[in-house]
Amino acid sequence: MQFPQFRKYKNNLSYFKIESNERFIEWKRMTNKWEKIEIEATILPDRVFIADMLEANSLYWDNITENEFNSFLKSV
Repeated sequence: MQFPQFRKYKNNLSYFKIESNERFIEWKRMTNKWEKIEIEATILPDRVFIADMLEANSLYWDNITENEFNSFLKSV
């Protein structure tokens, strides 16, 4: 798999840039602002979370393109 990969929650309240199997950045909607959270997966639950995001068929995430992610960042 090539990185980065991009995902968003289906409700559009979080956007993700997955940089590797062990690192991602999340932009999360918190009340009226966006918060940037950087995660280095050092524990199993974080690694499983990343693996789940990379699954081809997900009930929770939509695959998005880098252009869609960058458009989102411009709007933040």
